[in-house]
Amino acid sequence: MRRPNTHTLKKDLALASHTILQIIPELETGGAERTAIDIAAALAARGDRAIVLSQAGGLVAELEAAGGEHVAFPAKTKNPLALAKNAFRLASLIRRENVDLIHARSRAPAWSALLAARMTGIPFVTTYHGLYGQKSQAKGLYNSVMARGDIVIANSRYTAEIIARRHPFAAGRIEVVHRGADLEAFSNSADNETRGKKLLAAWGVKENSRIILNVARLTWWKGHRVLIDALSDLAREGVGDWVAVLVGGDQGREAYRRELEERIQDAGLEGRVKLVGHCADIPAAHAVADVAVIASIEPEAFGRAAVEAQASGVPVIATDLGAAPETVLAPPEVAEEERTGYRVPPGDSAKLAETLRKLLDLAPDDREELTRRAASHVRANFSRQAMCRSTLALYDRLLG
Repeated sequence: MRRPNTHTLKKDLALASHTILQIIPELETGGAERTAIDIAAALAARGDRAIVLSQAGGLVAELEAAGGEHVAFPAKTKNPLALAKNAFRLASLIRRENVDLIHARSRAPAWSALLAARMTGIPFVTTYHGLYGQKSQAKGLYNSVMARGDIVIANSRYTAEIIARRHPFAAGRIEVVHRGADLEAFSNSADNETRGKKLLAAWGVKENSRIILNVARLTWWKGHRVLIDALSDLAREGVGDWVAVLVGGDQGREAYRRELEERIQDAGLEGRVKLVGHCADIPAAHAVADVAVIASIEPEAFGRAAVEAQASGVPVIATDLGAAPETVLAPPEVAEEERTGYRVPPGDSAKLAETLRKLLDLAPDDREELTRRAASHVRANFSRQAMCRSTLALYDRLLG
């Protein structure tokens, strides 16, 4: 096995209480990858040893800067023979590095990790980061490894319900740990606003425009068509002084992007609805937004965009699917005075347009009260610190 950071792997184990190994296909941008780094940082901060195995990626340097150790490992393979070979390689590493617990964050490497954990007798933890497609018995078997952990972490109550329904054998081992966001980055700071104004200039948007923000990669189930139709309704009804900024790369879906551009043109919304591509500075984008919209037409396991918008003090509208009732509180689940945002039926452009009008016309005092409750809600439940505390507590439960 190639180990690029041998000097760190040989650090004095007496300095660490436990050695925790996480495995993920690669360390590129993504929720599972970001969570792996957050947990490694939390482990290192309390004196534990945090090793992450992956096929490398752009986030390796960040992991190492946070106190974690990276080991290059062919964790991306789905070949059954390679997975079996990886299990033996993992078992050897576990014994050599005195690993106390292994945590898998993706299905293919989880099969190798499960076998290695059983060979070495250490606890095995999994995290269900997404809603895996399960349209066949074979796919169900493949997915089932994520429900075979000694503890199975679900990133929302909605995800936990999916796991329990698909894999009844996991009953009693499922624990909900909401995905944590770096909420400090989404504060109402002058620096965020300054950077946000630079974004507006780059996007060709006037600073005094009311900004309707949608942050979602360009793929059909994110509901861009529904949002554009709702914006068309607003324009026809004479609701003015707004610009909609759709942030997200097409990731190679050029035909879908062209379709959206044509839809915008056909609706007469050129210049008012902007597809601006990928944005690396989401806190700055939220700092200049007046309303944030999550228009997904398929359920999401968690929904980070709604959390980040609320942390930024931006009124949010989300589709009433998946984990949205956990992240965006609204009647009938809570009283009106406990509302933190608005939820609309999936695919209902008319209802989305109606709710957009309501939020664009919201009185300043009502807006301040709504966003105050929303920020309080997400900071209490979806912070990176809360996620790390809960995850490390689960490790400690297994390790005694």
